[in-house]
Order: sequence, then structure tokens, then C-alpha cells
Amino acid sequence: MSGFLDLEGRTALVTSGTRGAGAATVALLRDLGARVLTTARSRPEALSASGFVAADLTTAEGCADLAAAARQRLGDIDILVHMLGGSSAPAGGFAALGDAEWKSELELNLMPAVRLDRALVPGMVERGRGVVIHVGSIQSRLPLPESTTAYAAAKAALSTYSKSLSKEVSPRGVRVVRVQPGWIETEAAVRLTERIALDAGVDSAGGREIVMRALGGIPIGRPSSPAEVANLIAFLASDRAATITGAEYVIDGGTIPTA
Repeated sequence: MSGFLDLEGRTALVTSGTRGAGAATVALLRDLGARVLTTARSRPEALSASGFVAADLTTAEGCADLAAAARQRLGDIDILVHMLGGSSAPAGGFAALGDAEWKSELELNLMPAVRLDRALVPGMVERGRGVVIHVGSIQSRLPLPESTTAYAAAKAALSTYSKSLSKEVSPRGVRVVRVQPGWIETEAAVRLTERIALDAGVDSAGGREIVMRALGGIPIGRPSSPAEVANLIAFLASDRAATITGAEYVIDGGTIPTA
């Protein structure tokens, strides 16, 4: 495949690649010629088993099983994209978060990247090439105290870890970059805005406005699409970004007022 971006012959592991921006990333990397393996806790019926491994990445065992499967199916891993993330913590601010909630947020939003990198990045270092992309959230800078304190803290930890990893392995040929999305209009996000709109007695556009106001506004007037996030990830994974490492790329429509 020729064109501005070409990943022909590359191998890629993308976590949480069955929905939203993860699914868009998997599809684009494949379109660009890469062999891609992805994972989630269960496989959607529409997704081929040949490019999927079921794994619970909130456990050390699940991460180890995925790393072993990736090496078996793909051989050397050229691109590792950590898309996994989310929050199930209750609202109510810091006082509502017990040890169990904090542990759960860290096991979902930080430790899978730490464990998979520990298993797979040494092979990249040995070969002197590879790209690791940690997908976080602008909430690492702009937490919502009512409901995302633990999630935001876990993503901030991921960002700091990513920067440290980049300083260690970049001199040995492995690039490490961070992507920090703002609000992405996934199917789940659309359902959320519809529920908010129903509760507020407004239409879907009104529900969207309520969410944007809660985020402090989005200057371009809309959230990012999953495909737009995937475009950035594909560029960073490609040779077009060959001198980019240790950097953070925010894709949020201008939500964060300063860089």
C-alpha cells in the first residue's frame, strides 16, 4: 500500500480495540497494511477470531496471556497501542472513593500498560525499533472532581510513567508517545448525551451542549470522532513521525485552554 502513511508489513497490538476509538484504530492500521491483533474481555460476533484474543487486562495473568498470544500470532511486535481505559467509580467526590475503587481504577487505567510494556518492550529494545503509544485522557490535567478523581489520577500516573519509559528506551530505538483525547463521540457517549437530554427535557443537541459545558466548553463546538483519534495514532505509529518520542499530543477540540 502506498500513500502518505504506509504500515505495510508492520505488526500491531491494540488493546480494547472492539469499540469506539479502539475499533477505529484497529480498522485504520489494517487499512494501512499492518497485521493487527486486538483484545477485550469478550469477542463481538462481527469480529474475526484470527485477529482477536479474549483477555482480562485488569489482571497480571490476563496481561501475560495476551503478551504470549501476541508473540505467538504476530512474532515481533512493531506497534503497541494502549487504548484500554474507563471508570466505574461512583459519583460523590473524593470521600466516595474507598480503597477498592482506587485499586480498580489503577488496575484498569495504569497497570495493563505497565505489564504489557514490561513483557513486550524488551523485544523492541533488542531489535532497536518499535513504537509504544499510551492513550490517556485530558482528565489527567482537567479532572472532574465529582466523578473522575481516581480515573484522572490513574491517567496522570500513566502519563508520567510513559514519559519516564520514553527517556529510557528512546536512545535504543523505541519511540514512546502519549495521546490525550478529550471527549470522543463514541456510541456510548451518544447514549450518555441522550440520557442527559431526556433527564433535562431537551433534544439530543441540547444534551450535547450540557456535556460540553461540563467540560468547560469545546471551542470547535463538537467532540472528536473515533476516526479522528485513530488518524493521530496511525500517524504517530508511522515512519512519518520517526523523530517524535517522549511527547504528548492532545486531541480535544481546544478544551484545554493552554498547552
